[in-house]
Amino acid sequence: MTITQLKYVLAVAEHQNFTKAAQKTFVTQPTLSMQIQKLEDELDILIFDRSKKPIKLTEIGAKIVHQARNIVNEANRISNIVDQEKGYIGGEFKLGVIPTVMPTLLPMFLTNFINKYPKVKLKIEELNTDRIIERLEEGHLDAAIAATPLENANIKERPLYYEPFIAYVPQNHRLFNNDKLTTKNLDLDDMLLLEDGHCFRDGVINLCKTIRTDDENKFSLESGSFETLVKLANEGLGMTLLPYLHTLDIPERDKIFFKKFEEPSPAREVSIIYHKSELKMQIIEALRSTIAGVVKGAIAFQNVQIISPLNK
Repeated sequence: MTITQLKYVLAVAEHQNFTKAAQKTFVTQPTLSMQIQKLEDELDILIFDRSKKPIKLTEIGAKIVHQARNIVNEANRISNIVDQEKGYIGGEFKLGVIPTVMPTLLPMFLTNFINKYPKVKLKIEELNTDRIIERLEEGHLDAAIAATPLENANIKERPLYYEPFIAYVPQNHRLFNNDKLTTKNLDLDDMLLLEDGHCFRDGVINLCKTIRTDDENKFSLESGSFETLVKLANEGLGMTLLPYLHTLDIPERDKIFFKKFEEPSPAREVSIIYHKSELKMQIIEALRSTIAGVVKGAIAFQNVQIISPLNK
């Protein structure tokens, strides 16, 4: 049994296809198939049910994949230890970012980080929180930026910043004349929300104290972007809540519609998260310090109440 064989097994388990797995591991398909066959012969079991399309893990195969992932992670730790000892910050680093953070945070730190750490090859994916957790646990991401806390025993979290919620209230709305808002003012029945799957949506729902009614005559709309929600609010279709950094790009003429909350202001905690195996910590720390440095000057709010991003 070799580490290489285990990596091939993990690749087939992920892609459920020998040809795709071979492409991803940069070997020929016959070579990959032969090595997996040798491992199965050595263990005297079948890891994959090849009669299924796509290929499926056998019951014992699923257990082997779980253990193989731990073994490969521990093997990777050896080179990681050497890199840390040498003070080397470089190599490929796979980072996931949730959609409600990507467009505001990335432009703030990316150029700075690339210039400071030119040997790091960042591969960035925009993913929702559930997919990020899945890919971290499978070893397909080195770290991610997401709203926390996530309450996952396999994931470690290091807060980067606390981002207040800002209300966007159009002129015809019942709350427009309020100087500041409280959570008691909010009603999901006139709230424009992000579509299901966004943790910010769940945070807004957790923040609101009232429950959406089932009245079919009520107008209800959910969107995948804050920009669309703002445009719909401008059409008089309701109010919405925005993360603070998203308000910085709103046209000056529309900023009269911003309403802050009374302190402690509801906010989301944004963290860099990574697997408990703690691989590539030197790059994670470099990212954390770079991001924290650029965001510190952008968010001046101190007295905040963290709203859970989990669907509760």
